[in-house]
Amino acid sequence: MKRGLLYNFNVKLLWRIPAVSLHYPGGGIGRGLSARRNERREYILMTAKDIRNICLLGHGGNGKTSLVESMLYLTGGIDRMGKVTDGNTVCDCDPEETKRKISISLSVAPIEFKGCKINVLDTPGYFDFSGEVLEALRVADAGIIVCSAKGGISVGTEKAWKYLQERNMPRAIYISKTDEEGGDFNGAWESLRDKFGRTVCPIMMPMWDENKQIGALLDIVYKKAYELKPNGRREEIPIPADKMEVVENFYQQLCESVAETSEEKMEKFFNGEAFTQEEVIEGLHAGVRDLSLCPVVCGSAFTGIGTQTLLDSVVKLFPNPVEIPNRKGVDEDGNPVEIDLSEDGTPYAFVFKTSADQYGRYSYFKVISGKVTPDMTVVDARTGETMKLGHLYTMRGKKATEVKEVCCGDIAAAAKMERIKTGDSLCAPGYVVKLTGIPFPEPCYSLAIAPKTKGQDDKLAGGLAKLSEEDCTFTYINNAETHQMILSGTGDIHLDVICSKLRSRFGVETTLSPVRVAYREKIRKKVKVQGRHKKQSGGHGQYGDVWVEFEPQSESEEMIFAENVFGGSVPKNFFPAVEKGLRESCVHGTLAGYPVVYLKATLVDGSYHPVDSSEMAFKIAANLAFKAGLEQANPVLLEPIGELHVTVPDNFTGDVMGDLNKRRGRVMGTNPVEGGETEVVAEVPMGEMGSYAIDLRSMTQSRGAFTLHFIRYEDCPPAAQEKAIAEAKALAEEQE
Repeated sequence: MKRGLLYNFNVKLLWRIPAVSLHYPGGGIGRGLSARRNERREYILMTAKDIRNICLLGHGGNGKTSLVESMLYLTGGIDRMGKVTDGNTVCDCDPEETKRKISISLSVAPIEFKGCKINVLDTPGYFDFSGEVLEALRVADAGIIVCSAKGGISVGTEKAWKYLQERNMPRAIYISKTDEEGGDFNGAWESLRDKFGRTVCPIMMPMWDENKQIGALLDIVYKKAYELKPNGRREEIPIPADKMEVVENFYQQLCESVAETSEEKMEKFFNGEAFTQEEVIEGLHAGVRDLSLCPVVCGSAFTGIGTQTLLDSVVKLFPNPVEIPNRKGVDEDGNPVEIDLSEDGTPYAFVFKTSADQYGRYSYFKVISGKVTPDMTVVDARTGETMKLGHLYTMRGKKATEVKEVCCGDIAAAAKMERIKTGDSLCAPGYVVKLTGIPFPEPCYSLAIAPKTKGQDDKLAGGLAKLSEEDCTFTYINNAETHQMILSGTGDIHLDVICSKLRSRFGVETTLSPVRVAYREKIRKKVKVQGRHKKQSGGHGQYGDVWVEFEPQSESEEMIFAENVFGGSVPKNFFPAVEKGLRESCVHGTLAGYPVVYLKATLVDGSYHPVDSSEMAFKIAANLAFKAGLEQANPVLLEPIGELHVTVPDNFTGDVMGDLNKRRGRVMGTNPVEGGETEVVAEVPMGEMGSYAIDLRSMTQSRGAFTLHFIRYEDCPPAAQEKAIAEAKALAEEQE
């Protein structure tokens, strides 16, 4: 049989196609499989050497999802190409994605090509959904950065490169939309070279016809030209004479890069000897693996031109899971370990994604070592719980196809595993290792969420709990002090999507509002006041009389209670009632109703009635003393202060520092960061930071990132105090 067929008699198979003779014009694969034949396939395992796990990264709108459609269509995975604008693509299968015309969730699309299974992980390009990107990066073995020939380098391109650089992952760049009006391949490639250095090298380029349309592609590696035919297949054509010099120039640059991958090739290059095609491919593969080369390919997902060359590059140049294992973790004692990767070794799998929607609940995992089968007993390293796996599936968008075995390096999903969460490590009993998790970003944008219809609070909380199983980048807490449920995520679009899912999946209409700032109150001078409660209503009356000294203290936020009573003016059995009355009063200060902190109260004198005095009377007297004392003790509001760490490119440092000054922040210092960035450290009032996540993106063209953590309370300036008091009074009137 031909090498291009999906058979390999030396290893187990992933795909067995019943008695079909396939031919691959132009070195590619046929797309002549009908949907009926697709449905008849039997899924059988491959080996790890025949698997490629790649993730598509890049800015939103650059064509990642469309590129997956082109790959699936070319290889017979689908019979017609969907469009993002029509909402019928394989990867954008969530109703929210269909409605918004953007990718929101990570989607897996396995592709068959020349005896290999390529697991393509399509990631969102909008930064609010960066958690999905991090899930893909955790299990991918290489990345393809998709950038547009119309826009060149975008923020998404820079971030994608940074993600891959931080993880030392092999990469390639695909320049999309080369055939569209305004597309400029040369300009895009030159900007990539200027930004990322000489590691960026093109291995193909477009060729324009007399009408300045993309007529064909030049393959630099093989020195060939291909033309795309109307049936979607590519056909080799002669390279025009006026293009030969261009091809030779790029080929020489490519050979120079290949020569740097080994001493033998370097010596051969300097001796003037030509490389064979096998040596060029071998050098490119080594260069991609050791990160010294980043191949650049191009094409158009809409027409399919360049897609086959891209798939060829993935198979020949990208490493398989065995070559770049991802197996670090810690054992049960917390000691760092590395798993010995072996296809026949101890099974280990890492759960990188959870989906729970109308299609069911699936736990997506990658097999790190060994193999995984249905009904296998595994241990969850997070909980130590032993469980049995259920049915296993390969996922293509929302379509699940059951499999009987998942080999080392492959990606699949387990159904109905309710106790498994994203980030869990599944291990063989007796060999428990917790693999390195996913570094999800901290939520940085918060709003208060509430149901529009009263009585749906439990339904809202239940919906958020379900959504948090598949999205680890948002949190929700009930703030008892402000009486708000706080929803925190990565941005405004993120929170809007969560609210939309609550409405469509759980029937809960919600409203979002600003988060109330949790101020505090304290006094600034020492006072001595009387609290006297006397009430006669026939029979036993109520009588309690106390003198209390109030003074500021710095030992604890909690009130310190002391007594210094002489002569029995207040019996000891009433001391607890006085203390309880004061502590309950501290919950709501007299200035704006916020808790009172750093207060010391000393009971110094008082009087009682042998019949009418009671614990309740002294408790009320203590409350009266508290109100009188705080009004006389020069009270002040305290505002929460946070420590801010914001990382931005150097050229935005001045703008960020100026903005922090407007927010009453104090810049504590700056630290240089690799890659031409600066970390600004500041202390800022948290009440001024409600919209900072959105403002920073606008200010830095989405290049900035920050973390903010509460550190202490400080005196609130007069202007800010007046504003906070007015807001508190307005809220109190609204709730009455």
